[in-house]
Amino acid sequence: MQSINTEAEFQEIIQSEKPVIIKFFADWCPDCKRMDMFIGEVMEEFENYDWYEVNSDEVSGLAEKYEVMGIPSILLFQNGEKIAHQHSAYTKTPDSVIEFLKQQLG
Repeated sequence: MQSINTEAEFQEIIQSEKPVIIKFFADWCPDCKRMDMFIGEVMEEFENYDWYEVNSDEVSGLAEKYEVMGIPSILLFQNGEKIAHQHSAYTKTPDSVIEFLKQQLG
């Protein structure tokens, strides 16, 4: 999973014609650390997509702009638009993340 370190980099990545998957997280977040333990298997299942992560404490303003109220959150972007968002309460298990991605990406 590639890290996004600036808002300019983020804006460039989300312009993709193919959906991109972006995880919002923070270093202090226990649920984020839990997600890190299983996200590898989710990424394998959706390896045809590009995965990125944003530390919401380090790239300020993005979480607010895209209504990320809790972390970790998984957002899908395509052609510069947010097309789907799985809020933190629903990202606690690999099954919930996989189900979300299957619903959104087929």
